[in-house]
Amino acid sequence: MGAKIQNLSQPIEIQYSNVDKKGANASCMSWDGNSTDANGKSLWITDGCQTVETNNSITCQCTHLTFFAILMSPTPANISTSDVNTLTYITSIGCGLSLFFLIVGLFMHVLVRKGKASEATKILMNLFVAMLILNLSFLTNESISNLGIKGACVAIAAVLHYGMLATFTWFFMQALHLYLSLRRICTEVKHYMLKICITGWVIPAVVVIALLASQKYNSININTNEGKAATMCWISDAGIHQGVNIGYYAVVFVFTLSVFILTVRQIVLMPKAGKAQDNSSIKSNTSTILSLFLLLGITWAFAFFSYGPLLIASYYIFTILNSFQGKSKTVTVS
Repeated sequence: MGAKIQNLSQPIEIQYSNVDKKGANASCMSWDGNSTDANGKSLWITDGCQTVETNNSITCQCTHLTFFAILMSPTPANISTSDVNTLTYITSIGCGLSLFFLIVGLFMHVLVRKGKASEATKILMNLFVAMLILNLSFLTNESISNLGIKGACVAIAAVLHYGMLATFTWFFMQALHLYLSLRRICTEVKHYMLKICITGWVIPAVVVIALLASQKYNSININTNEGKAATMCWISDAGIHQGVNIGYYAVVFVFTLSVFILTVRQIVLMPKAGKAQDNSSIKSNTSTILSLFLLLGITWAFAFFSYGPLLIASYYIFTILNSFQGKSKTVTVS
């Protein structure tokens, strides 16, 4: 009794017939009572088991004895291990470079421009701080998750979420300032920058505090189609994640895109009131439009396309554009 039977030369086969996957991925897994997640719960693992699918039947070939089960996961949630590794590599490089250039940009502002900074520059520096929080917390997230300390995991998840929502909010604030500038309203608002700053930092904090109070932050698994999983500290409820984050950014996106279109229209129509554009002015206008596209965070909208056949492509486009965003913004304003 209590003997461990493992590393069998002839795998044990367990067959399940008439399995209705309903579009999900099936993985043969075994119960590992010796390993635990961040919550102290034992894990289902794929070690020592292979999954063989034939028509409506699934055969589990395992080289050890324990409790076995077939676990289903939605197809969109699973991507290949190679894609996960590549995306992680791109993200780490991008966030690292963004972090460096954001710090340089903030340092230059404090050292050189602080005394004579315009309202637009002050708003941009607040965005830099929000993005710095986002990048730093993201880069340290997995390491903290692997520690298995629930309190630390909840804390870094909350900081990461706050950094992301604050970044979204400051995209909105930039678009709002641009709109008010076009309408020449800024100078008429009392305590303008104070109101902008309070709104930009307090609204994300309210959302994060609400989720902390309802205990929605925890360690989650990112599964691949090979049954392997990486962990990170984030919102544990997928419905809350979709509703809060996608909904929050959707509101920001509608407004920033509207202001972007309005501004581009004004840039394009401006030469008609005077002389025709030359090559230098066309290049200048194109550069201005691309800068606005980045500064207003419109690239985050690629998250809306992460479904169906566009899933993997949208992941790569989203990762490349947004992980290097801090570098792009610093270069744009320098």
